[in-house]
Amino acid sequence: MRMRFRRTHGLALMLLLAGSAAIAQEPLTLQQAIQQALGQSPDAAVARADSEEAKANASLARTQLFPQMNFTEDMSRGNDPVYVFGAKLRQHQFTQADFAENALNRPLPIGNFATRFSGSWMAFDTFRTQKTIRSADLMRKSADSSAKAVNQKIVFDVVQAYQSVLYAERQIAVTQHEQETAAALMSSVQDRVKAGLAVESDLMSAQVNVAARKQELIAAQGGLELAWAQLRVAMGAPNLAETQLKAIEPRTFPATTLDEELTTAARTRPDLMALGQAQSAQAAAVSAAKLSFGPHVSAYGNWEEDRPSFGSSGGNNWVAGVQVGIDILPLGKRAQLARETAAKQRVDAQMASYQQNIRLQVSQAHIQRQTAQLSLETARAAMDQSAESLRILRNRYGAGLATMTDLLSAEDAQRQSQTNYWHAVYGNAVAYAQLLFATGTLTPDAAEVLQ
Repeated sequence: MRMRFRRTHGLALMLLLAGSAAIAQEPLTLQQAIQQALGQSPDAAVARADSEEAKANASLARTQLFPQMNFTEDMSRGNDPVYVFGAKLRQHQFTQADFAENALNRPLPIGNFATRFSGSWMAFDTFRTQKTIRSADLMRKSADSSAKAVNQKIVFDVVQAYQSVLYAERQIAVTQHEQETAAALMSSVQDRVKAGLAVESDLMSAQVNVAARKQELIAAQGGLELAWAQLRVAMGAPNLAETQLKAIEPRTFPATTLDEELTTAARTRPDLMALGQAQSAQAAAVSAAKLSFGPHVSAYGNWEEDRPSFGSSGGNNWVAGVQVGIDILPLGKRAQLARETAAKQRVDAQMASYQQNIRLQVSQAHIQRQTAQLSLETARAAMDQSAESLRILRNRYGAGLATMTDLLSAEDAQRQSQTNYWHAVYGNAVAYAQLLFATGTLTPDAAEVLQ
């Protein structure tokens, strides 16, 4: 019975360890990397903070519509004649004896405990407050749109860094294979030299070839470390351990026309939306500055209770009124209007410049995507041709019909064609991501097409 329990326990432990190993070896997908970056990137945190700040500013602007209420509890004591006279009146403690000359000129100290409620309300300010609220609301929308633009930039940075790691890993795989091939070739040449079928210069060339492949492997390993560093920065995860990534297979992405892409960018680019909303917000700020020259009507009120001591009884009074005012020397308001107008002109100029830059960015991304797709097709054909050429030259060298120089040149061409192919594979994916980013459609969900 004990032996059966041990066997069962051991089998369960093995299954648990195997399951844990399978989980640990699960590759990190591009979608997982993007989601982690959006949650941990400092740039995303800054954008969220900006959105919260703009939301708070919009709420703050609305508080101008509501009355302002205050409560104060005032405690004072003194013998100032005016203070004593007024305090006794407010406390309802004034008597005939207080009209005596000595009582008026040299009164005894008196204490006063005042409980006061006061309030005011701007009933009308020529609709300046409404314009200020609209400006704040538009700036809140602008901040939200800017946050979306930041998220798209984060997604693109992750895609680019993820592809860089995959390309670096392919480079290492290619260089390792070439190093093994170079070592095998050197061994074959050594045998041919011993048999008198090759000269010493062939062996020396083969040895130089092996050394060159080692240098390429060292450089590729350094490139992989750098690519991982870039991915950690893009994901906002400085302590991310190197793990297996899910490979992105070569594919052909859907094609669109330049006019369609420009139309999409004008409609969906979040940074363009943010600038447009900021432009409208500044226009509302200019209107608010103009309306500030108009008259304003406010209401106010005050209720107060005064007592000789904290727990005693006393008198209470109230005052209420309506105030109409206009600034007859609005120098500060004129300066404010000039500042808001200049800010509006600056935003208008930025919008015109930004629209031109977006058109250029979309055009560049469109050309780069077409170029990348054609480069991938060309690189695939060149890799197949170089592999066949190398096979033929190896056979010819084995038969003594080709020189070592010819063979090494063919190997260089084959190695370069493999490098060009994988560079084209990942360059094609990055170019498509660049196009999505330029048109404002590189959302986390849209990035799934790249995996």
